[in-house]
Amino acid sequence: MGKLLPVIIAVVGLLLGAGAGFFLRPAPDPAAADHAAEGDHAGDDGHGTDAHAADDGHGEDGATSDFVKMNNQFVIPVVRTGRVASLVVLSLSLEVTTGGNELVYDREPKLRDSFLQVMFDHANAGGFDGAFTESGNMTMLRRALLEVAHQVLGDKVRDVLIIDIVRQDA
Repeated sequence: MGKLLPVIIAVVGLLLGAGAGFFLRPAPDPAAADHAAEGDHAGDDGHGTDAHAADDGHGEDGATSDFVKMNNQFVIPVVRTGRVASLVVLSLSLEVTTGGNELVYDREPKLRDSFLQVMFDHANAGGFDGAFTESGNMTMLRRALLEVAHQVLGDKVRDVLIIDIVRQDA
């Protein structure tokens, strides 16, 4: 009986956790259900491009947009006193005018280089220290990334979206 008790406790805990997860799951997104019901199955074009347009399919000026996910993450070292104190990993997507996907992929090496330089400067200025996800820090980073995206891609790019950001302290 002494060996059976831990197994029973584990099974009961597992069942309680599964039940809590089931009942506490978020409500389904009504917009996603509408798109699925309409048969809207636009998707990936093989380059990591999300072919779905913004909310109503229109950007700020009424034109449609595409979202292009950058193929690889960006890894930024945060250096303190001559050694790497932490690493910041970011995933970015670009909102571009419809048809701007190929331009992004054609100029991706130049775009990645420009983005990395902005992120290195941000790290060296202390932007990834402390509360690095604070609204002011993120706004400055987004603006700087959008500025260099405009330099590389012109008016095709509408916005730079930070999809994921993680800091791993050493």
